[in-house]
Amino acid sequence: MKKILLSLSFLILTSNVLLAQDSKYVSAMKANITAMDTSFTYPDNFINIANNFERIGLAEKDKWLPYYFASLCVVNNSFMQPDKSKVDELADRAAALLDKASALVQNNSEISCLRSMIASTRLMVNPMQRYMEYGTASAAELEKAIAEDPTNPRPYYLKGQALKYTPAQFGGGCPPAMEQLNIAIEKFKTFKPASEISPNWGKSSTERVMNECR
Repeated sequence: MKKILLSLSFLILTSNVLLAQDSKYVSAMKANITAMDTSFTYPDNFINIANNFERIGLAEKDKWLPYYFASLCVVNNSFMQPDKSKVDELADRAAALLDKASALVQNNSEISCLRSMIASTRLMVNPMQRYMEYGTASAAELEKAIAEDPTNPRPYYLKGQALKYTPAQFGGGCPPAMEQLNIAIEKFKTFKPASEISPNWGKSSTERVMNECR
């Protein structure tokens, strides 16, 4: 009986420690995710937040979300980078961080969306010269993201955004963009993130691009 009680006490103690660690992890993630929302005004902040997420990833070795969000921060910074000579280096870092995330989770729609975004940042360096390589890669990753999770609104948002900035003679413009953006909005109405710190971004951006088209 004494051994049973000791075993139960050990299990309870272990469970409490694990719960405390998980609570600390979630709190750190939520704080940095919230900080991301204010960084579009100060893009350099994205790099500091990416560093924070990477440190969380190093401490939580079985979690893919810290590396995903670290990569997303670097991608956001690269999209807003006025010096195009710096974009490829940023894209390299974003890709390396995403590789760490994808080593922990497979066939993930959110990761495929982010790979599409990384390809798009490389494309923006020189659209005329790079379209065939990176435009094709970006589009392929979005189709993969849809196949991996048809309920995810983000690949449709990214498709719509890309079409908006594609010349009409190449199949782009607002009419085809709105088709994808409308699908995204409908999917945002029912999309449920897997957890309170899982990816849940894009609705306000979708609405902004739709308003620009209108």
